Amino acid sequence: MKFQATPNHYTGLIDRYRSRLPLSADTLAISLGEGNTPLIRLSNLVKTTGKNVDIYVKYEGLNPTGSFKDRGMTMAVTKAVEAGSKAIICASTGNTSAAAAAYAARAGIKAFVLIPEGKIAMGKLAQAMMYGAITMQIRGNFDDGMQLVKDVAAKTNVTIVNSINPYRLQGQKTASFEIIEELGRAPDYHALPVGNAGNITAHWIGYTESAIQSGEHTTNACSFCEGSCQFTGEPIIAKDSRPKMLGFQADGSAPFMRGAPVKDPETIATAIRIGNPQSWSQAHEVMKESGGWFGELPDSEILNTQLLLASLEGVFCEPASAASVAGVLRDVKSGKIPEGSTIVCTLTGNGLKDPDTAMELSKDAVRLTIDATLDQVNQSILNHL
Repeated sequence: MKFQATPNHYTGLIDRYRSRLPLSADTLAISLGEGNTPLIRLSNLVKTTGKNVDIYVKYEGLNPTGSFKDRGMTMAVTKAVEAGSKAIICASTGNTSAAAAAYAARAGIKAFVLIPEGKIAMGKLAQAMMYGAITMQIRGNFDDGMQLVKDVAAKTNVTIVNSINPYRLQGQKTASFEIIEELGRAPDYHALPVGNAGNITAHWIGYTESAIQSGEHTTNACSFCEGSCQFTGEPIIAKDSRPKMLGFQADGSAPFMRGAPVKDPETIATAIRIGNPQSWSQAHEVMKESGGWFGELPDSEILNTQLLLASLEGVFCEPASAASVAGVLRDVKSGKIPEGSTIVCTLTGNGLKDPDTAMELSKDAVRLTIDATLDQVNQSILNHL
């Protein structure tokens, strides 16, 4: 018997936003129910700034494989299957490999992933292996892997699913749609961690498509859609209400701050350990159009913010994700982001992606070993009240 979803059954972002994506009405969606992630208003951490601002986090770590990559991967794999591809390939610092492997498994096709040897968080490597990807650990960094993927795809019939695949960005733009729907407007500022820079580009596509009329891209109102804008109604937000986009990097892996690729990027935030971003020119154009800026933070500040998000707000993200919040907190305190602003920070991945870093970061947390007696439990509670 053919399954028929009920009106209340959420089936993923393709079905939700099909009319705003470059898909036909009958294209079969390869979906795991991605998207529809929570937008959480911070209530405790924001008090540390001493400023009157609203800060929200878009918790993309609650996607099916634990990162924002699922938004793009559902589109990339859906289009690959539609085109008859039997295999996909990607270079990855971890999250892309997990998402590619999961959606390939869902589609019944092969996934080949190239990852830097010893430079990937164990949670992400475990995912790729469990999902059945053919995993190749290379003696090199992400940028080396990206070049290899391009070279392989040029001669082999496999589909690249890194963010140079335009359908990835089309899926990822839907996060902007959700934010507008939940806030009832666009935020004043939107901050993201930046590695390959595809995600900040995708968000700007989403905000821009929400601010233009169907067909307006032909007048160069939308710099990135390449004629693929799908929205056919009235603008949802005013063009001048689009947010200023903020992109934060780790200082050991900050090509946008250096003005050139970084040959040997290094940071504890493995998801943004990328020295030669593939969306370099697009990200610069996003900053120009939005009036935003790039910033950089030391690993210590990123990790401290990761810990504060968990201990003060109950939100556990991976290190790279915390860069967006760390940058915003710094810029709010300095006054660069003015009081009265509404800010959204994208948390790109779940904290369980990198358990080793989390365990080291929380090593001073209270952990007791006691006898299994009521007296011992009661005494331990009293000691910490």
